[in-house]
Amino acid sequence: MDREETVEDLLRRHAPQVLGALVRRYGHFDAAEDAVQEALLAAAGQWPESGTPANPRGWLIRVASRRLTDQLRADEARARREETAARLEPRETRAAPSDDDTLTLLFLCCDPALAPAARVALTLRAVGGLTTAEIARAHLVPEATIAQRISRAKAKLRDHPFHPPGPGDRDARLATVLQVLYLIFNEGYTATSGAALHRADLAQEAIRLTRAVRRLLPREATVTGLLALMLLTEARSAARTGPHGELIPLDAQDRTRWDRAAIAEGTALVEEALSEGPPGPYQLQAAISALHDEARAPEDTDWPQILALYDVLVADWPDPMAELGRVVAVAMARGPEAGLTELTALEPRLKDHHRLWAVRAHLLERTGAPEAARAAYEEAARLTLSLPERRYLNTKAARLGRSGEPS
Repeated sequence: MDREETVEDLLRRHAPQVLGALVRRYGHFDAAEDAVQEALLAAAGQWPESGTPANPRGWLIRVASRRLTDQLRADEARARREETAARLEPRETRAAPSDDDTLTLLFLCCDPALAPAARVALTLRAVGGLTTAEIARAHLVPEATIAQRISRAKAKLRDHPFHPPGPGDRDARLATVLQVLYLIFNEGYTATSGAALHRADLAQEAIRLTRAVRRLLPREATVTGLLALMLLTEARSAARTGPHGELIPLDAQDRTRWDRAAIAEGTALVEEALSEGPPGPYQLQAAISALHDEARAPEDTDWPQILALYDVLVADWPDPMAELGRVVAVAMARGPEAGLTELTALEPRLKDHHRLWAVRAHLLERTGAPEAARAAYEEAARLTLSLPERRYLNTKAARLGRSGEPS
């Protein structure tokens, strides 16, 4: 890795923590974000020449704090200068600092004053570092809609003091925090667009943040379940792509490349989470991932048990992607024709999503309908914005041949 890449990685990693520190100290979310951006630009210009400071995070906080306080002072009238100086006193003198400033930022972005959709969008932008376009694709909504949500959320948080969640709103804010971390992880594990299938920086940051939340809430089954799900899923990442970045599906992966240490940790965590109370969606998905990871070969996968877990998941927490996963489990446990029958019910909600067409193509191919399968693969390739997925789907279609016969 060259020096420029090192600086870029450092800035990406520290940006949410620096923003969280400024918000905790001074409030003024919108102005703090501008100050952090100025500090990042200053670092990007200076560090490649002068060298990275021994404490990059501290350097960024000092520079951003100076920019923020200068700006706030400039915005105040001379007659209110004394009042402004009092308000600029860092809040650590009145409250103990958070263990992780990124967690402060997480809970601020999940403030109950914001609408749920705005909380998710703002957190993905401020903490996850996703672009507005990436957030829009993850939510299947127009980019302008996400931009408006983020703008309104920032406006609502302007000069809004941060308060840690209390007993009355903790569960709601925690649920949103976990949902956001899950979305960040998903974008990292399978990027919704671009040349790379896997964005390891996002996936690892989501895991790091979830570990931090679990340190604060070690007996919270939903947190434990989400961390287990991430570890069990990310454990397969090294085997998901070939030497040229091509996608390798689960049943064709070299399972010796799976991270057995992560699988062992994730399996222990999911067992712990399931023992702490009724299973929630993260615990159930983690249990499904554990069954996949425990299978030494594709034919060893316990599909009936996976289907039973999906039945519980979609009954209590219906979600189109979970229902699509259940369709695959039905096909593997009962045959592709049964899977195609189940897939029909999902068409009205997922007809424009490439994953529905990819599953349809796979099941049609298994039933001996290559021409229909080829057309479905081509439609899936047309709909996806991920280049590795598009190449994989087009390759599958090409192998079936234009006549519908395998080439």
